Amino acid sequence: MNIILALIIFSVLVIIHEFGHFLFAKKNGIRVTEFSIGMGPRLVSFEKGETRYSWKLLPFGGSCMMLGEDEDIVSDKNDTFGCKSVWARISVVAAGPIFNFILAWILAVIVIGFVGPDKPVVLSVTQGSAAEQAGLREGDLVTKYNGTKVSLGREISLEQYIHPVSDQEIEITYERDGERKQTTIKPEKLTKYALGVNYTADGNPLEVKVIDGGALKEAGMENGDVITKFAGVEIQSGKQFNEYVQKHPITEDDIVIEYQRNNETREAKVTPVKNEYYSTGFSYNVYRDKVNALGVVKYSFVEVKYVIGSTLKSLSMLVQGKVKKDDVAGPVGIVDLIGDAYNETKDEGILYVFLTLANLTILLSANLGVMNLLPIPALDGGRLVFMLIEVVRGKPIDREKEGIVHLVGMILLMILMVLILFNDVSRLFR
Repeated sequence: MNIILALIIFSVLVIIHEFGHFLFAKKNGIRVTEFSIGMGPRLVSFEKGETRYSWKLLPFGGSCMMLGEDEDIVSDKNDTFGCKSVWARISVVAAGPIFNFILAWILAVIVIGFVGPDKPVVLSVTQGSAAEQAGLREGDLVTKYNGTKVSLGREISLEQYIHPVSDQEIEITYERDGERKQTTIKPEKLTKYALGVNYTADGNPLEVKVIDGGALKEAGMENGDVITKFAGVEIQSGKQFNEYVQKHPITEDDIVIEYQRNNETREAKVTPVKNEYYSTGFSYNVYRDKVNALGVVKYSFVEVKYVIGSTLKSLSMLVQGKVKKDDVAGPVGIVDLIGDAYNETKDEGILYVFLTLANLTILLSANLGVMNLLPIPALDGGRLVFMLIEVVRGKPIDREKEGIVHLVGMILLMILMVLILFNDVSRLFR
């Protein structure tokens, strides 16, 4: 099921992309020799007009092949790619990524329509904290975080991920009762003792995901272990555990934990890890609330803008070496991600599964659009670079030389894909 869902999503993304090229090629009078769904040998095909429509063996990807796209061809009908004006060719090449952005927006309308956006509202302000001293109050709507305009709670999260909270002052612009205000927060240094665990605070048994280098990991616990007793207290669920640690904060003292692994009861002595960190003193909303029809349209654009922005910022961090190789996912990693999303939501019903996968498709579609617009040879962005140079020069660059550049780019991209694929597969066995 994971693979089937991934293939469906991949196919939709690529078909929409290629359909953008197809539609604008037809609009500009360029002959499309073949439009195909899938790759490899043809299973079914038929011709209509001057175009062959094909369904191919491998159920992913697709293509839009245009006459004279990669070579100089003379046609009496003036219907080759190369004979069209530079602006017509630019529109055809740019249409693919643009259609991916349109798909992302349409899906965003559906998702936002059902569940709404995560407005960056202040949920709580710690008494005596830097945020309280700066005048921030529960219910304030944050509109700018340290100079960056924000419309979603996730945008604040992204900024804090890229620029972790430190001893540097943070400028906050917010709205209260329709009035815009501005303040500055000086984060304070705090100490916290942590177990190094992720869990779901619901009514189910407390199944843990241990963090590498964390206290539970060091004590020998593993992902999937179920905590049954914590510091002598019986633990029935993640919700109960969450309530317990809220009332009894973790200290430096050792804690005895009983847990089950493969129906076997075990015991671990855990030494919490001391963490020092800087705190702004306020929490903000990352949960979604429904909005009216105009809000749906507005926040659908905001959603796509956020995904595009986060993609560009992630690429910047990758170039700067701030992103590890394990943070980059290729096809196998994406299949795994789609599978996790499906498995975690399938018990909630088909609507919840659809919305979760649609939200993931928004991310993938916008990513595909951004990646294809990068000025890399063999990608749409690389071809657009040559066309923009043609606009400036007033004449095209030699097609043979351009073809060599794109060929080299394709070879390098294939090498990169092999490396990413190898990393994806090796990560599955760790």
